[in-house]
Amino acid sequence: MKFGLLARIEVKPEYADQVEAMLRDAVGLAEQEQRTAAWFSFRLDATTFGVFDTFDDEQGREEHLQGKIAAALMDAAETMLSSAPVIESVDLLGVKVP
Repeated sequence: MKFGLLARIEVKPEYADQVEAMLRDAVGLAEQEQRTAAWFSFRLDATTFGVFDTFDDEQGREEHLQGKIAAALMDAAETMLSSAPVIESVDLLGVKVP
């Protein structure tokens, strides 16, 4: 794993529970993505969520950005998010996984 994505998601308070459920359920979609090595969703506070995922190559990262999870997030952006998600590409320097 050398490549990653880090997304920060700011949610309107009235939609926080819905976004949490969406992110919990999205793990099933991530499991279907053969090029996604690892996928994590998390909550930082009442209205701030995030996703971190890793890939072995740039092609996997690009495919993920065009996939179902990204599409669902962009669909939610119009109504449930207080601003567009901030998605950053990261290069992994060190990795420890089981």
